[in-house]
Amino acid sequence: MTEAAVLHTPATLRREQWTARAEEHRHRAEELTREHRARAARGEKHPVWDFLFTYYSYKPSRLHRWHPGAGVVLEDAAERAGWRWYSPAGGDAVVPDAAAFAADKRELASLVERMLRRTASRPGQFGCFGLHEWAMVYRAGDHRHPAPLRLSQAGTDAVVESHDLRCTHFDAFRFFTTDAVPRNRLAPTRDTQPALEQPGCLHAGMDLYKWAMKLGPLIPGELLLDAFELARDIRLLDMEAAPYDLSAWGVRPVRIETAEGKAEYVRRQRGFAERGSALRERMLCAWLGEPAPGAPGIAEGEKE
Repeated sequence: MTEAAVLHTPATLRREQWTARAEEHRHRAEELTREHRARAARGEKHPVWDFLFTYYSYKPSRLHRWHPGAGVVLEDAAERAGWRWYSPAGGDAVVPDAAAFAADKRELASLVERMLRRTASRPGQFGCFGLHEWAMVYRAGDHRHPAPLRLSQAGTDAVVESHDLRCTHFDAFRFFTTDAVPRNRLAPTRDTQPALEQPGCLHAGMDLYKWAMKLGPLIPGELLLDAFELARDIRLLDMEAAPYDLSAWGVRPVRIETAEGKAEYVRRQRGFAERGSALRERMLCAWLGEPAPGAPGIAEGEKE
């Protein structure tokens, strides 16, 4: 990341402008987290939605806080003068400072930029059919997920054995059972993640929420919530296409073991790839003042 990449012309928001945006953001975030917060208060678990707050271990309060994005000056904002990665901008004005973030979190800044740019530069692959969740229970006696299987264990195993596993995402692959690992085309690692991540992957789309959170005040609050909504929508398909019986939770299965289920999965997967590609470009623009190079995230890539 070059110095030129972080020094772009800032906008300025008067106090009445930015406080109004912050309030609108808080209301939207509270609505997005309302059901989870109510369940948490009752001590209830949910097999689909808890993932958004456990795997992505950010409390709802983090979503509720609005930031303007890198280089946007907030006038009359003395209360934010001590906030991390905010810098003085004259008088009581402050500004989220991408240069300060890069100096403080050099390795993280480099990783996030590589992940966003490299993922955006690749065509999406749409032939995995969500089989990563099936590979996590392949020939397994004990399952990580509390819900029962839709098919028998033998039936679930047969679905895995009749397909070519094509998972490119390390944080899914690392949960494959021992027997499923050698069946995958690739052997992703943490080190190879920037080289393998591609925009058709559901988890790469969900991870945009994680990257937005890690960038903190450099990402506009509205964009953070858009990334959270994408993660929420993808999570539903991830569980609909999974081998689990979640009918007790009102989840309709997408039966990827059938031709009809595959077609539905790929259609929705492509839609998420389009949304994710737009979010990557917006993140890079907000953070560094420049778009993702090429951003061909919805190209054909590998044929189904």
